[in-house]
Amino acid sequence: MALKEIDVRGTTTADPDAVWRLLGDSSTWPDWTPIDEYEPERPGGGDGVGEIRRFRTGRHRIREEIVERADGRRLTYALLSGLALRDYRAEIDLAPAATGTEIRWHTTFRPKVPGSGWLYRRALEGMTRTFVDGLATAATSSRRADAPPAGHPAG
Repeated sequence: MALKEIDVRGTTTADPDAVWRLLGDSSTWPDWTPIDEYEPERPGGGDGVGEIRRFRTGRHRIREEIVERADGRRLTYALLSGLALRDYRAEIDLAPAATGTEIRWHTTFRPKVPGSGWLYRRALEGMTRTFVDGLATAATSSRRADAPPAGHPAG
């Protein structure tokens, strides 16, 4: 079956470090996505390469493995179980922009069931848009929370 692709982009006024603090910490994902629950498969393992994480959204449960991590720039994960997909891989890239950070969430997959690729692509594209928008908004909000009150110097 043909490889399907999703490419969703967004921007935030937050700097790449603020965005990475959320993206690179799986425990924050339920705060800025529709995900209900996060659980590391091996507690204390951190979010490094090889870490397996479990997410629950409603009655759906998925397992993913972090397969690449370039702090501040890229997080890549692969789906291990939970959806009728093969070869699922998502690469999230952060790039400095003139006014903050550009976010690119690029996903590839193959459906296990012939003819279902369009349906998964449509659903995953909508979910990915929600993730990108949630990350951008949360990073901007967290940046504001970290800022000193007006009229007070930082540090």
